[in-house]
Amino acid sequence: MSDPANYTVGWICALPVEYVAAQEFLDEEHENPNFVSPNDTNDYTLGKMDEHNIVIAVLPDGEYGTASAANVATNMLNTFHNVRIGLMVGIGGGVPSEKHDVRLGDVVYDFGKSIQGQEFQHTRFLNQPPTILRTAMTGIQTQYERKGHRLEEAINSILDSNGRLRKKYQRPESITDKLFQPTAIHETDCGAASCANNTTNLVLRRGRSINEDNPAIHYGMIASANQLMKDALIRDKLAAEKDVLCFEMEAAGLMNTFPCLVIRGICDYSDSHKSKQWQGYAAMTAAAYAKDLLHRIPLNRVEAEEKISVVLSG
Repeated sequence: MSDPANYTVGWICALPVEYVAAQEFLDEEHENPNFVSPNDTNDYTLGKMDEHNIVIAVLPDGEYGTASAANVATNMLNTFHNVRIGLMVGIGGGVPSEKHDVRLGDVVYDFGKSIQGQEFQHTRFLNQPPTILRTAMTGIQTQYERKGHRLEEAINSILDSNGRLRKKYQRPESITDKLFQPTAIHETDCGAASCANNTTNLVLRRGRSINEDNPAIHYGMIASANQLMKDALIRDKLAAEKDVLCFEMEAAGLMNTFPCLVIRGICDYSDSHKSKQWQGYAAMTAAAYAKDLLHRIPLNRVEAEEKISVVLSG
């Protein structure tokens, strides 16, 4: 059994598809913890990425949103007292615009903002994640700009070694990445194919060149609400006003309980044309980026950070 005191990086997933992707990027898997807090109902996977001991938890199946995320984070910190870095890694809805060429499978990362209903709120985490995360983000940005990344190779390596995941987690055909006009509403009795058959419903976009990262990595605002964003007109309004790049449903619940970096793989375009086709691959790209980020952080720098539980108590 594993000692909870040995784990310094906490990683939270909202969905089972994200949990699977996170586990697949571990370099080692460890035994279950030898102790959990009496009221801790989380399911944990323990392991190592590079030098770092990671504890991964997932929200209970079917329980999404801010309250469930806050409960999972609180339980984690009650059992794993030495966690110093927090990550929220998974999928989200993208916000493509003329300024930001966000596409399915891309990765967006930020420290999170909050939306309640349809009103944007200027809210950041009360306790910001460690500076070492920001330093690593800067380093990885410059690395990718100079040399590109190898996320696709990392994902394919996993799928080659575990073929049972290929159907759900490999990259879908590019032709399935369709961006609809914001006025094109997907009715409940309408299939996505019939929406796409009318070309006037689609936004025409050029293909990415061999000199561009694909998937691309974006740093910018991730907005969190307790309901799914399915209105493209509201999506575009917030993009224009607040430069939002992604919507998700859990990070706002962590603002005061688990200061963390939010990393989202884009699985849809935050509109009425919902599909699960890209969820597996988007979960993999987010996890691959998170591992790349951790690779840039020396173990001794993590161990020198204050425990999250101590930061919160202060």
